[in-house]
Amino acid sequence: MRSYRRRRLFVPALLCALVLLVAQPPLATGDDNDTPSLNGGGIGGDLGLGAQVARLYKDAALATQRYEAGRQEAEVQRTKAQRIEALLERERRQIGVLHEDLGRIARAQYRSSGGMPLTAQLILAKSSDQLMRGQHVFSQTNLAVSNAIEKNRRAEARLAADEAKAATAWQTLDKRNAELAELKKGIEQKLEAARWQLQGQADASVAAGSCAGAVRLDQPQTDFTTEWVAPVETYELSAAFGSGGLRWANQHTGQDFAVPIGTPVRAVGEGRVARVSCGGAFGMELVVRHADGYYTQYAHLASVAVDQGERVDTGQWIGQTGTTGNSTGPHLHFEVRLTAEMGSALDPVPWLEARGVRLD
Repeated sequence: MRSYRRRRLFVPALLCALVLLVAQPPLATGDDNDTPSLNGGGIGGDLGLGAQVARLYKDAALATQRYEAGRQEAEVQRTKAQRIEALLERERRQIGVLHEDLGRIARAQYRSSGGMPLTAQLILAKSSDQLMRGQHVFSQTNLAVSNAIEKNRRAEARLAADEAKAATAWQTLDKRNAELAELKKGIEQKLEAARWQLQGQADASVAAGSCAGAVRLDQPQTDFTTEWVAPVETYELSAAFGSGGLRWANQHTGQDFAVPIGTPVRAVGEGRVARVSCGGAFGMELVVRHADGYYTQYAHLASVAVDQGERVDTGQWIGQTGTTGNSTGPHLHFEVRLTAEMGSALDPVPWLEARGVRLD
């Protein structure tokens, strides 16, 4: 059994903290788009597949945050528990001292009576003074024994109760973390299935050479303090501008971001959608014209969330990543051009850095 107690006043406080933690509902639910329900049910039959994937991304992120928060809180509580284990062990040693005190009292009683029970000494007393002294010794000894026994009993009961409560609280906390982990796993499995279903629809559109139209996504509330942002929020950089390979007729014309299918793609800056197309080497793609005359391309998408001619803001979700066209795996091909067409590409990395966006 684990030991989790810190003096008499600390243990109840620790237990209360644990109870408050484990008593929280696994995840909050809400009616708005910022607090989606994570009860493991459907996302909503009226949502398009792309919107479902985007919602699942939000759900998975929220579940991950709650799981990590619970795990970190558990680690804090475990650290506290480790610090008070020594204090619990001290209490056990104190109980051992009480046991020794009882033994000493019993031995002292035996020695003071010369091996004769105190009751017999009282009966055989030869004078009133001897009788009074015997009664006093008997009373004091009896009181000492009673106090020692009661003190020992209370200490043992308190220790057992504290250990039982702490163990129960930790078991509940572990159960909550396991439930959160299972919830996160379930959402991720749903997300993976929806990703490939979305990719299948995108492949069909590309094969037909016709985009299915904008899939409107619930836009996150953002408050960017800069005019430019990276095209995806979380990523790993893969193929760089100018790199060679069998996949391209010439050198690579953009910067690739390795991300899962369905990852929201952001407009790197304000502008207007110059082209939305499906088919060809880039698969499903869109091109945005910015106010300074430059164009940015977002290719190999699984869905687009804007229509041609539509105005977009910095950081607005304009599509979702995929692996359509000439692609060997899920990623975003991001390109900066002088014109809307191929053949005028610039290295996107220094272009973004010049605008305050550093790619790590």
